[in-house]
Formats: sequence, C-alpha cells, structure tokens
Amino acid sequence: MSRYISLTVLFSLMLGATGVLASAAPDVQNSSSTPGVRDPNVTKGNIQTTICVAGYTETVRPHLPVTNAIKRKQIAAFGYSDKKMADYEEDHLISLEIGGSPADERNLWPEHYSGKWGARTKDILESELHRRVCSAANNPDHISLAEAQRAMADNWVTAFDKYVCHRTPKLTANMKTHC
Repeated sequence: MSRYISLTVLFSLMLGATGVLASAAPDVQNSSSTPGVRDPNVTKGNIQTTICVAGYTETVRPHLPVTNAIKRKQIAAFGYSDKKMADYEEDHLISLEIGGSPADERNLWPEHYSGKWGARTKDILESELHRRVCSAANNPDHISLAEAQRAMADNWVTAFDKYVCHRTPKLTANMKTHC
C-alpha cells in the first residue's frame, strides 16, 4: 500500500511539474533572442498604402511551412519544456498590422496559447494598435507607427494595459478580462 501511495504521489508530482513546465514559455518574449524588427518597407509616410489597407498582412505573411520550421527550431533553442507545436503560435513580436518584419527571426517567437497572456490576448493588442496607428492624426486615440512598434517591442503586456485597458471606445468583455 505504501508503495502504491508513493507511486501515486510521485505520479501526481510529475503531472503537476509537467503542467508547470508546459507553461514555461514566457508571456513576454526574451528580448535578447526576440528584440522585434520593423519592416523597412513600412514607414509613417506610406501606412495608408500598406498596413492601413485591408488585407495587407496577407500579402506579406510568410507561408506556414516557413514559420513552422522557425517555430520548431526556436522551441528547441529557447529550451521550452512543452515541445508540442500546436500549443504555440509563431507570432510576430511587432505584428504585421503595425509594420513588423514578416520573416526576420528576431521578430518571431513561439508564443503559447495557454494562460491569461497567451497569443489570443496579444491579438487583441495588435488590433488595437493597428486601429490607433491608422486612425486620423487628430483622433485622441491616434499614436504614431514608431510608438506602436516601440510599445510592442518593449513589453507587450504593459502595452496591453496602456492601450487596451485605457482606450476611448468601450472595452469588450474579452478585453475587460485582461484589464
């Protein structure tokens, strides 16, 4: 009986440790390996013909086999304990919506889907920064392209609080859960 209990406890600890380790991928990228890179083809002078055009990101987004190869390599290189590719989105730190480099690996990182600050939450911020950058310059919510890119590269969780939680339009229910 004692051996059974010991094995049960050990198994439970292993499962618990695995659960903790499976979320070992950080909410915020490691700035030394993923500092964020801007796309030199997107400038403040051409945003109305690039990022502010509906469908623009689909014209520059790398194909899935390309990002999957990078994701696989980075999961191993970054030492993530959860090796399941499906648990991550190979995300652009500076999103394509605000002029991030499409294929530079210094702008890509395997971002986990789980947790409060997973990839789906960052998507909310990406949309909000895009809305602000592409809004009229006299709009009180307007921010420059450089400010949006810097905010995302510095710390996207902090940027979420600043730009999503304190936005002028009413917060959606999904936004409120993170503010």
